[in-house]
Amino acid sequence: MTRKSAKTMKILGFHRIVASLAMAFALVVGVQPALAQEAAETTATTQLESVDPAEAADVADADAVAEGAGAYTPMKPTEGIGMPVDRGLDIQPQFSETGEFAYGLHVGLIWVMVAISAFVLVLLLYTVFRFRRKANPVPSKTSHNTLIEVIWTVVPALILLAIAIPSITLIAKQYEPIPKDAITVKVTGYQWYWGYTYPDNGDFEIISNMLDDAEAEARGEPHQLAVDNRMVVPVGVPIRMQITAADVIHSFAVPSLWFKLDAVPGRLNEKILIIEKPGVYYGQCSELCGARHAYMPIAVEALPLDQYNAWVLAQGGKIAGAEGEGVEAAPAAAPVQQPESAVEGAAGAGELPVENPTT
Repeated sequence: MTRKSAKTMKILGFHRIVASLAMAFALVVGVQPALAQEAAETTATTQLESVDPAEAADVADADAVAEGAGAYTPMKPTEGIGMPVDRGLDIQPQFSETGEFAYGLHVGLIWVMVAISAFVLVLLLYTVFRFRRKANPVPSKTSHNTLIEVIWTVVPALILLAIAIPSITLIAKQYEPIPKDAITVKVTGYQWYWGYTYPDNGDFEIISNMLDDAEAEARGEPHQLAVDNRMVVPVGVPIRMQITAADVIHSFAVPSLWFKLDAVPGRLNEKILIIEKPGVYYGQCSELCGARHAYMPIAVEALPLDQYNAWVLAQGGKIAGAEGEGVEAAPAAAPVQQPESAVEGAAGAGELPVENPTT
């Protein structure tokens, strides 16, 4: 081996070491969020309240939820906010801190892809023009170029490192430790509807079924996303979302809140949610769960804390950590949900889809 060859091998070995160290650093940065996520899952599992599948059919009974009243007027949704839009080209506008961070990363990665694609296209066109047969009747016999090899190894490694840091940060944000004073909402997926339990507010349960097209139209809500009873939560406070299922695997997903978590029978998955703005946010079950998978939508109604407290009292619940002084369940401020059993022919309750429930 000549001195020149030995020197070249040393240079190549050095830049490969640099690239390896960069990627190793990215992996080390990702260890801590992964450990935090594992600890959160372990804690949630220890809190699991087992659900007997045999009792799932009785959940929709009127005695299982607060008695309804005519006082509740659901918040009117805003067109294009918290819901999909026709011919939409982008993800939905985000209304949580995590969602806003994820959207910024999403846009940034698109521009990275555009820049790389444009650069590769320019190189391709340059190569086709510069090294065409007519311009190079005698082809070059160059086998390698040390500088180019260093560049095309180190630069991609640095790009991946730059992408890895915000990506790992996003994962960590989604599994941050949940404050002890967070309000707990337990979501249970049934075939084929949702149940929302409020352990910190009296442990009452709200059953949610999809509305047919006519009722959704009358309420000014999107078809196949509107429900009879929404999941009501407060704005601007941490919410401990506990997700499970009574029968098969479901998935609780609300795109505009950047929230998606599987509902697995016998397991309690847990994640934090903080909604920044009052409104109605729609989602759907995102796990193929059976014949009526397409007919178990999600509607989350975010209210100011005082209105949420009034709503809780109207359900016969209680205000966590307080006596609820100064909070009155007046009809104007106290939304009382109707029980599922009040909706004749609702789309859930385990019936097979003998006909399209939206017709």
